[in-house]
Amino acid sequence: MSDHDDDGYEMPDREEFQHDPLGHAEVRGGMTVGELVEQYGHAGIGAADVHEAADIYAEMLADDDCTVFMSLAGAMVPTGMRKVVSDLIRDGYVDALVTTGANLTHDAIEAIGGKHHHGRAHPDPSSSPSHGSREHGAEHHGEKTEREHDETLRDEEVDRIYNVYLPQEHFALFESHLRSEVFPALEEEGTVSIADLCRELGRANSEVNDREGIDEDAGVAAAAYEADVPIYCPAVQDSVLGLQAWMYSQTSSFSLDALADMTPLTDLAYDADTAGCLLVGGGVPKNFTLQTMLVTPGAYDYGVQITMDPSATGGLSGATLDEARSWGKLEKDARNTTVLGDATIMLPLLVAAARERIE
Repeated sequence: MSDHDDDGYEMPDREEFQHDPLGHAEVRGGMTVGELVEQYGHAGIGAADVHEAADIYAEMLADDDCTVFMSLAGAMVPTGMRKVVSDLIRDGYVDALVTTGANLTHDAIEAIGGKHHHGRAHPDPSSSPSHGSREHGAEHHGEKTEREHDETLRDEEVDRIYNVYLPQEHFALFESHLRSEVFPALEEEGTVSIADLCRELGRANSEVNDREGIDEDAGVAAAAYEADVPIYCPAVQDSVLGLQAWMYSQTSSFSLDALADMTPLTDLAYDADTAGCLLVGGGVPKNFTLQTMLVTPGAYDYGVQITMDPSATGGLSGATLDEARSWGKLEKDARNTTVLGDATIMLPLLVAAARERIE
């Protein structure tokens, strides 16, 4: 392209700008997920980020020398993402999982016969006139306010996770499972690592699921146990699993060593030829996964994160991976991107697109 046009206009020096015209995504019936994500590459804003994330994630999974770390925060298991994760583990696409005690709790509940159910985030406002009256500080929706909606669930002994319901009797089933199938074997060893607890939970989930003929898949912890993939749960105390472990420790020799996981996790990162991370949500799992690289000579070569948190608050959950590069958690030349969006939408999309490409 000439530096001058026909009217004599002189083009400025452009270091940042590259001639790369935007296209327009084409959507048609019968497209595969991978084909749709490829079309996203013609577009801008979030679509372009999803396309880049799928490209990076596929390259990460296709790299036979890459050790893949996955962090999983938020209510991913109870909201229906359980099999997406367990299939990744079983198919060899995860070398270490860092997650929350809550996800492990809900994973075990389904493994042993409990179920989560479709519910409502709040009463349907379309079923009532807009009379605008208020009670308990909330506007009426239908016959009940949002507060009254949750008070009803409390009376019915049903816990709500946005639009997902879980009857409380499943927690009693979970407690019985831990006390009969998980904790006794660990008690013989006294103080164990949190990864040991996760491994024993996976073994018990797998065996009970098979023994009882449970229709639901044995799940994430079971898949990790069967594939010999370690699960790290650095904030296990912040969950029903952690509460049950604490209560059992009050009357037994069983206890958890919170520092015991640091050496094997760091060794895994230290020995990696190349390393990649898929960060689903933020919080402790994200930071625990990233900080591992602070005590190794290297850093992550690939990074993809899915979050709904903004970066401007300074919080970890919204921090970009470019920011993590400043800490030495990512290599200077690492391929990385952040996808802003609901992980229950974005995770299956990225996984399907990446798997379609490499498989």
